[in-house]
Amino acid sequence: MNPDDILSVCDLKQHFYINKDLTIKAVNGVTFQVNWGEVFGIVGETGSGKSTVARTIMGIHPATGGEVYFKGNKISEKKIYKQNKKDIYKNMQIIFQDSAAALNPRMTVEQIITEPLKVNRIIKDKNELQEKLESLLLEVGLDNTYIRKYPAEISGGQRQRVAIARCLSTSPDLIIADEPIASLDVSIQAQIITLFQRLQRERGFSFLLIAHDLSIIKFICDKVAVMLHGRLMEIATTKELFENPLHPYTQSLLSAIPVPDPIFERNKKIMPFDVKRAKTNGEMVEVSLGHYVLK
Repeated sequence: MNPDDILSVCDLKQHFYINKDLTIKAVNGVTFQVNWGEVFGIVGETGSGKSTVARTIMGIHPATGGEVYFKGNKISEKKIYKQNKKDIYKNMQIIFQDSAAALNPRMTVEQIITEPLKVNRIIKDKNELQEKLESLLLEVGLDNTYIRKYPAEISGGQRQRVAIARCLSTSPDLIIADEPIASLDVSIQAQIITLFQRLQRERGFSFLLIAHDLSIIKFICDKVAVMLHGRLMEIATTKELFENPLHPYTQSLLSAIPVPDPIFERNKKIMPFDVKRAKTNGEMVEVSLGHYVLK
């Protein structure tokens, strides 16, 4: 494992066995690395396996095959994972798409945010715990009036901010965000993405962002991987991917990005791509420095 990598995923597989005749290969040989302090994006259409990758990395679904290394430790191995589970969850946090389902409806905002601090015994003093709570709320754009409220009493955007505050409470080295803005209004989406960008810049954590909106990926990510049918089609820096897309699927996705110009929209040509006939059994080839394409 490269010392520059905080997360290394090698040939990751996640197969779901339905019956003896049917196996769903949700993730089928995914390899990528996330550097320390890097914002890495995985983009693809619904059902491509993006969220399954995130859940498998976190250990929510045990991997069918492949290896996952976090800070040099092989966490995909059950024995190592169980021995270091508490430390892994302290240093690697996940933010889910549905904040309503991710937050306990019977707990107040105060209980939700301070729970990781208590479980990991990071802060024991009550006054210090209260100060930390107020600091975290302020950091995500909320004030003290939300402390006694329950998730059902606040909006979707506010719930996601609470989820982010809970995530930040343990000061993780890596945050995985699984389509964190997909269920929010467009105006709120921009606020949350700007919040992520500011927090990442100030705290310096590594960030794995799962999304299907290419415009958001372009705005916040340093490096991007394009996913389809459980395989990565292309990996490159954001600048390289948007300026020089090489895989036909990537080219098709980029051609479909809406532009706020009616004349351009009327005249633009969307590149067709037959998803059902997409080749997914090839190998990733490095065509230029750091630019990989499935061939």
